[in-house]
Amino acid sequence: MSKPMTKTQLIAALAEEMGAEKKEAGAALDAVCALITREVAAGGAITLPGIGKFYCRERPERMVRNPSTGDQIKKEADKQVKVTIAKALKDSVND
Repeated sequence: MSKPMTKTQLIAALAEEMGAEKKEAGAALDAVCALITREVAAGGAITLPGIGKFYCRERPERMVRNPSTGDQIKKEADKQVKVTIAKALKDSVND
């Protein structure tokens, strides 16, 4: 398994793909990340065609176990960010 692509490498590849400067590609990447963050934090969802869907899921209050002591404690309701991977991406990986 290879190492994950860093943000700098991603910006460089994006700039090359767009035929633009790295500064413009970095700004575009930051704008997309900010948009996804803002929408999901507000309880919405964003679908990137061919990639997947980012959304927020609410989890109810529940009992959990402290792994170090084994005690049962009540955990308050919270939210969790989820990503559902698109079938097109799954298929491209498995081909």
